[in-house]
Amino acid sequence: MANQSHIKIRVIPRSSRNQIVRKEGDVVTLKLTSPPVGGAANKSLIAFLADQLRLPKEHIEIISGKTSRLKLIRVQGLPPNEINDLLGL
Repeated sequence: MANQSHIKIRVIPRSSRNQIVRKEGDVVTLKLTSPPVGGAANKSLIAFLADQLRLPKEHIEIISGKTSRLKLIRVQGLPPNEINDLLGL
């Protein structure tokens, strides 16, 4: 598929608010308010990224790390430089 990018994300669940914390190397750290129970943090992550990247949720997929804090995300429709710009990295 054209215009497909990958992002490595480290999630800190149960935070006071949803926010991008920093980028270290190729890993973006995010804080999410949702707990890591029943997939709630994963749903929150996809919704947060969709909002930040101005994409439909269907264009964002967790391809590895669904039960881990470190996740690999596939984003369809944006090149890496646009993703970095929209996330403020």
